[in-house]
Formats: sequence, C-alpha cells, structure tokens
Amino acid sequence: MTEQNKLSQPLTLRSPQKLAGSGQFYRGALALSLTGILSGSPALAQEEEPIMLDTMSIEDRTLDTNPYAEPGAPYKARVSGDKRRVKELAETPQTITVLTQTAIKDSGKSDLRDVLAAQPGISLGTGENGNAFGDRYVIRGHEARSDVFVDGLRDPGMTTRESFAVEQIEITKGPSSTFAGRGSTGGAVNSITKQASTEYNFSKVEAGVGTDAYRRLTLDSNIKLSEDLALRANVLSAYEEVPDREPAERERNGIALSSAWQATDKLDLVADYYFLEASDLPDLGSYIDSSSGKPVRDIPVYSQSEDFLDSEVETFTLRAGYQLADNLRLENATRYGSTDNGYVVTGTRGTTLSTHQGWQEVEYLANQTNLYWDTELGGKAHQWVFSAEYTRHDVVNGVYDYTANGTPNCGTSYCIADDDGNYYSDLHNLMQRSISKGDADSDYNIDTWSLALMDTITLDDQWSVFLGLRLDSFDYHNVVTSGGTASEWDYSDELWNGHVGVVYQISPVANVYLSYSTSANINGGESDVGGSCGYGGLCGEVSTLGQSQPERTENIELGSKWNLLDDKLLATLAVFQMTKDDVMEGADYTTTGTLNTGKNRVDGVEVSLVGNLTEQLSVYFGASVMNAEVLESYNDGVNMTSDRSGNPVLTSDARGKTLANFADKSAYLQLRYQLSSAFAFGVSANYSSPVYTGQPDSAANEDLGVPSYTVYDLFASYAFSDKLTTRLNLGNVTDKDYYLTAYRSGAFTYLGDRRNAQLSLTYEF
Repeated sequence: MTEQNKLSQPLTLRSPQKLAGSGQFYRGALALSLTGILSGSPALAQEEEPIMLDTMSIEDRTLDTNPYAEPGAPYKARVSGDKRRVKELAETPQTITVLTQTAIKDSGKSDLRDVLAAQPGISLGTGENGNAFGDRYVIRGHEARSDVFVDGLRDPGMTTRESFAVEQIEITKGPSSTFAGRGSTGGAVNSITKQASTEYNFSKVEAGVGTDAYRRLTLDSNIKLSEDLALRANVLSAYEEVPDREPAERERNGIALSSAWQATDKLDLVADYYFLEASDLPDLGSYIDSSSGKPVRDIPVYSQSEDFLDSEVETFTLRAGYQLADNLRLENATRYGSTDNGYVVTGTRGTTLSTHQGWQEVEYLANQTNLYWDTELGGKAHQWVFSAEYTRHDVVNGVYDYTANGTPNCGTSYCIADDDGNYYSDLHNLMQRSISKGDADSDYNIDTWSLALMDTITLDDQWSVFLGLRLDSFDYHNVVTSGGTASEWDYSDELWNGHVGVVYQISPVANVYLSYSTSANINGGESDVGGSCGYGGLCGEVSTLGQSQPERTENIELGSKWNLLDDKLLATLAVFQMTKDDVMEGADYTTTGTLNTGKNRVDGVEVSLVGNLTEQLSVYFGASVMNAEVLESYNDGVNMTSDRSGNPVLTSDARGKTLANFADKSAYLQLRYQLSSAFAFGVSANYSSPVYTGQPDSAANEDLGVPSYTVYDLFASYAFSDKLTTRLNLGNVTDKDYYLTAYRSGAFTYLGDRRNAQLSLTYEF
C-alpha cells in the first residue's frame, strides 16, 4: 500500500492506534493532523500552510471533533464510521447518505425521526394497535423499522431515538445484507456514536431555550486521563411542548458514557453505556375526510390527559481490538441491551375518538467478530474482512387494560365535535380512562448465526472491485396468545446474500460504479410486531408455516461520484432499480394463494451535493425521484398469472399502482454561509410529494393521502470567542400546515411541527 493510501485512512476513536502501519488499522496520521488543526501545529502548518489556515478557521468556528468528517468541510463525511467499509465514501460503490454532527445541529433537529423524515427517499410510517408506536422509517418504499443500527450492531425494538450522543448518521440506500444481515430491503440506518479519545481534552455545555416551553441542556466532555486512557460523557435533559399543539409534549433524558484504554501496544479496549428515557404526551394530528381524501385542517388537539408514549433504552457495549500483525487486526464487539416501549394514545375515526395501545419489552445480545487482513495476492491489493456474528432478540408484546369512565357524548362513544361541527370544550378529559398493564399476547425470540466474507480489490490505479457474501442462519420461535388460546411457531432457515460493486476511476476526482446487491427477510422477522399480520408479523395456521419463503430483494445501481474542490465537495448521481419478490400479502396468510404472492419494484434517480461550494458557503443537498409499482398481487377472483415456478397466482387491479407510505419525489437543501470569522447564517428547505395510505408492501389507496409540502427553516450562529458561541434556529418559518404521513385507514395523520424558535448557547472549557 502506498504512503498516500496509509494517510487517507480515518482515525477511529473506538481503537486509538499508536503503531505505524498500513490500511484499515493504523490511523495515527489523521489523528496527528486533527491534533495539529486543533493546536495549530507549526510543523503541519509549514507543510500545508494555505490549506491548514482555511481548515483551522472552519474547525474553530464549528467546534466539531468528528474524526470521520472532511477537515475544513464540516457538512462532508470523508469515511464511514463502520470500519468494514474500507474505502472512503467517495470510492464506495453504493449510495450512502451521511449527516455529520454539524449538519444535524445546524438543522435544529434532534430526534432521529425528524432528522430522517427530511432526507430524500425516506418517508415515515405510523403506529397502531398491531404495530407499535415509535420511530418507524420507510426507505425507498420499504419498511426499515428493524433495519436500525448503532455502531454496526442492530438496534431492535420500536423506541424513540435521539441524536445527543451521535457523531454522524449514515443512511445506506438499497439492499445491504452483506453488512446488515436479514432485512435492509430499502436500506439501513447506522448511527455512529461519540467515543472517548486520548487525542484531546474538551468539555462543552450547551443550553437552549425557545418557544413552546422549549428547554434543552447537553454536556459533551472528553477527558484524557493518561496517554493510554480516556473517558467521555454525553448528558441530555430536554423538554418541549409540541409547537402550537399544547398540551402535547415531548421529554428526553439520557446519558452516554464511553471509555477507551490502550491496554498494550497491540490491545485496545472500549466500553460504552447508553441510557435514554423518552416520555411523550402524543398528538396524532388530524384525520382524512373520506369525501375529499385529504386531511381536515385546523383541528384542535384532542389528546386525552391520560395518554402517554414512553420508551426506555439501556445498552452496554464492550469492544476489544488486537493487532496480530502490521496488516492483520482482530476486533470483537459484544452488546447487551433492553428496551421498554408502552403507549396509550388517542386517534380519531371521523370525529369519534379511538384508542391505540400496547407495550413491548425487548432484550437482546449481540456478538460480532471481524478480522481485517490487508495483503497482496496475485499482484493485487486485497482488503479482506472476515465477519462472524451471533444475535439473540427476545421480544414480548402485550396490551393495556383500560376502562373509559367519562360520560359518552355521542351515543355510546366519544366525539370531538357535535353534529353541527362545533368542537366540544374540555376535549382532553372526555374519556377519563383508567389504565393498567395487561397480559402479553406475543412472546418470541430470534437467534441468528451469521458468517460474512468481504474483499475490496484494487486492480490498478483505475479499477477496484468489492465482493461480499453473507450467510444468516436463524431459529425463530413465537408463542401468540389470542382469545385465551396459545399458538406456537418454530421456524428455521438460511439466508444467502451477496454484493458486487465495480468502480472505475475516470479521473483523479471522479469515478463511475456499477453495483448489484441482494437482501432477504424472514416472514415474521420484524422485531416489533410478533404475530401481527400485514406488518411483517408471522400469522395464520401453524400448518402453513413451512410453505412460506423468505422475501427477497435485488438492487442494480449505476452511479458516479465526484470529489471536487480539493476534496471539500462530494457530488453523487445514482440510477437504481430495486425489485422485491416473494412478498407475503394480506391479513390472512392461510388463504390459498396468499403465501409469497406479491412482487413490487422501485426505480429512480438520486443526486446529492455535500461539502463546501466556496470557503464561506457550505451545502448539504439531496434529491430523489422514484417510481414504485406493484407487479404482482393477490386478490380474490380477478385475473390469473403465474409465479417464477409456474404456479398460478391470482392478481387484482393492485398491479400497476404505487406503494403505500411512499413519496415518489423528495428533496432537502441546507445552505450555510460564513459571513465573517464569527458570524454564519443559513437556510434549509424540505420538500415531499404526496404520500398515500396503506400497509407496507401493498398498493396504496390513492383516494386517501396527505398532500405535498415544502417547509423552510432558518439558522444563524455567532462566535463571541473560541470558547463561546450561540445559535438561533427558526423552524417552519412560514408556519406551514403540513402532514408527514397517515394511518392506513386515514383515522389519523401526523402533523409536522408549526413555527418554532430556539436559542442556544455553547461554552467550551
């Protein structure tokens, strides 16, 4: 490997290295450059004086210690935080969208759901009784609620996720089962957390206040205890009322601790602890008028005073890395975690109130071992990754018992308006429920053993190839109780998936690539639904279980990446076609013909431009134009076709329709202008085309949906000194009334936040 390639490798705070070496494993060069940037190293300034002066000014004013970002371009990530991706992002043959810590802070968004909802190619799904409320994402038209990862390990369960301990968020578009394992049909989300480092000492406290009783306090402190040992702590306390929707409210409290210890010259250890408690009084927004097919506007808040949406996450992670040789490194990560999620929330069906409720307890264990080997075979440079993983997910879903004690105001029900459309007073105390935790209705676990082999081959100065192959062998066990009767499923299978990517460097700054990847998901594999039909859950008769096949997806992507302006600006273009086959359909999988009868396709174009347009102007832009089509579907009594094996399959007029919860056009633009060394300001705009209701992997009901929207935000920051800065965020400055997504029946629609403002002060010491 050339000396230049050595220097291009990223510093990882998870395994700080002190030895000099090659490839993936020795990253001290960037560590020295970062330290030099922060301290104004004379040696480095002599070698690259013009660049370092520019880099130093931007780093000072952003207070950003993200080791994965491009120095001097705080919106641009240079490398992935997942070390299995051995090439820089500009050389990786796949669409990977990365939001750095600076870009997230400038956006004014903190919950992961809000951050992702603004990204092109991503829409939101809703919860309900059989599909727990919590963060739920749809990437390129397909469910991704179980395709969420933290530092490369799956983060199961329907919970609320926050960004206070996140260094950057990486969104992989298209199937990536070689890395992610089962699922990842439309893509996957991987949050890279802030880790302890022996490279520097700092402490930052940020306090914010704003409209709607907003208050937020965070602490980020990294302490270098010795040359070999460091500790880092991130603390969060936040509260706000939902803008213009009082008494709906959101509260977040969390802590993330990390320690890094270079035990010997060859052995390094990292231990992490994470805790987050989220408590909401939810607002399910409006509902869709069946006559117009559009949401009812200006609806008051009808949440009941006893409503709640509470989630709690606690995880412990231990990582160990051992340098076996200059070009050979072994790493192991073990994580134990648990999540609790419970909710009783109120929706509307027309003007009649409805109750949605449930609880979920998740306990999980993951152990992942990766062996990295850089070598030369046949005269070609190979970067091998050998991976073995074991995961165990134990999930218990249940219900709440509740009784409505209030006096019904419309027959035997509760309504928010009378026959003349006049809203009742005291809407928040109509039902007056008494609530207690009820019995479990689903108790299941999934044990998975995985083996993966990946190799990145540098053929010459222009050509490189990525090859990946993965086997996931799982045992699925589920006991579902309904009406006092328990049904038990046992199901085992193996999933094989692969990934091939070829990159051709057409110039020193530009390349084109062609990629083919697959994914597979077991029926019933979504970890939040158990035996709930129609949302990824396995149900029906035990006798039909063996007839079901994994749902399989393949993706073909042709793209180009341009690393411009001295690597400060990355432009990407990708054209893709993603086909999902053997889709389980319907709410009754026991009906003849409904096993693995669905097929759909999403094709489209995605572009992005991220980094510095000039020394003063930073940009984060992405846009996606897609088309989704149901190719095959089951419905009684209409037409006949056959599957790949020649078996008859009934189809319906669902064929040719778009998918539910799918925005075919979406875009996000964020601009930041550094007017002076102290003052910066910016604007962001988020656009989404209409989204129609329905259940995942099914044809949308184009008679019910939410309209398109464009929302504008503003932000500005001022540095009083190197240590003290302030930032102002104005969200939804035009006070747009807009809707993010809708429940499949249209009974409720999520409202986007109305106009809001926050002012924060950051002090570094």
